Amino acid sequence: MIKRSFLLCLSMFLMQITLAQKVLVSGIVTDEYTGRPVPMANVRAERGGESVVTNDDGVFVLKTSDASVAIVVTHLGYQSQRIGVHVHGTPVSVRLKPANVALKEVVVKLNEPRQLANIAIKKIPKNYSTQPESYECFYRETAMKRQHYIYVAEGVVDMYKTGYDRSTARDRVAIRKGRRLVSSRQSDTLGVKVMGGPVQPIQLDVVKNTDFLLNAEELDAYSFSMGVPTTIGDRQQFVVEIAPRWEKPYPLFFGKLYIDCETLAFTRAELTLDMHNREKATSYMLIRKPFGVKFKPKELSCTIDYQTDADSITRISYIRNVFRFNCDWKKRLLATSFTATCEMVVTGRSSDHAHPISGHASFDTHEAFYDQVNFFRDPDFWEDYNIIEPSERLDKAIGKILKRY
Repeated sequence: MIKRSFLLCLSMFLMQITLAQKVLVSGIVTDEYTGRPVPMANVRAERGGESVVTNDDGVFVLKTSDASVAIVVTHLGYQSQRIGVHVHGTPVSVRLKPANVALKEVVVKLNEPRQLANIAIKKIPKNYSTQPESYECFYRETAMKRQHYIYVAEGVVDMYKTGYDRSTARDRVAIRKGRRLVSSRQSDTLGVKVMGGPVQPIQLDVVKNTDFLLNAEELDAYSFSMGVPTTIGDRQQFVVEIAPRWEKPYPLFFGKLYIDCETLAFTRAELTLDMHNREKATSYMLIRKPFGVKFKPKELSCTIDYQTDADSITRISYIRNVFRFNCDWKKRLLATSFTATCEMVVTGRSSDHAHPISGHASFDTHEAFYDQVNFFRDPDFWEDYNIIEPSERLDKAIGKILKRY
C-alpha cells in the first residue's frame, strides 16, 4: 500500500505543533455572515514574514519561525484580521467581516480613471521595492478533463527579482524541488501545452513588466471607467475597469486594476482575455498540441496580487491563471472540455541575501514544469516549506490517481 501521509485532509491537519524550530499554525477562513469558506485569502506571519494563501475550502497551514504565533489574514472586500494563537493543538477559525467602503471626500475628487492609472504608474519607483530580492515560492499546476483531475504538479521554486525601477531582463526563476502525478488512463492523455509555468511572476507582474500592459501605447487601446471602490485588508481601493477599445494584432484584456487610495500603488489586477477573435486567442494561449487535435479556447483569466509591508513597500505576492478550452478529435463526435490552472504564492523573501540566478539554472519559458520534476513518492517531501494545501476535492483526486500506479 502506497503511503499517502502528505495528502492531508481537513480532519488531519487542523492542529498546531512545533517541528524543527518551526511553529505550524493551521485553520480555516470563512465569511462571518454566510459561514462560507474564503479561498485565496492571504495568511501571513506577523513577525516571521512567511505567508500562504487559503485553498478553495478556505483552509491553510502556515509554518513559521514567529515564536509569538501571530498571523494577519487579508482578502479583497474584507477587513483584515490579526489573530494571536495561544492554545496549542487548537485550530484557528478566522471569520472575516465584509468591509464597508466610505471613501474620504478628498480622494473621491480624483475620478478620472485614465489619469488615475497614469499617476499610479509614475509612482511605481516610489511605491515598490527598488532593491534586488530573492523569493521562495510554492507553485502548483493542475489539469482537469471535464470534472476530473488528470494531472497535478507542484514544487518549491526560487525567484530573483531586481528592483521595480529596473526591467525584468535579469529576473529569473529556478526549480528547487518538485513532483508530478499524471492519470495512467490512456483516454486522459492530453498532450496540449498552454502558456503559464513558474515564470508567471516575471511575465505577468504587470507593475514591473510594463511592456505587458502599463505603458502609454498599450493603454491607448483600452477604454477606462471607474468601478465600485472596495477594500483589501483595511486599506481602501480605487477600482479602474478596462476594456478593449480597438483591434490589435494580438488579443487584449477585460480587467480591473485596484489602486490604493492613499499611496496610489497597484495592489491587484484581474484580467480576462478577449475571446472575440478565436484565432488570436488561440495564438496567444496555445504553445503546442498533437497533430489532428482542434483547439478551441474558452477562457483565460489571471489574478495578480501584491502585498504591502509595514514600511509601505509593495511587492508581488500571488498569481493565479485559469485556462479553459475544448479539444476536438477527428474521430470523436463530441468535444472534450479541459481546465488548466497554475498558481504561485510567495512564501518567503530576503533582501539581505539576494543572489542572482544564472541563465543555465533558470526555468525557461519554453520548458514544461512536467519535464523538470519527479513523481509523488516521498512522504517527507515538503519538510518545512510553506505550501497551498490541496482542497478536499483535489486531495481525493490525488488519492484516486495514486491507486492506479
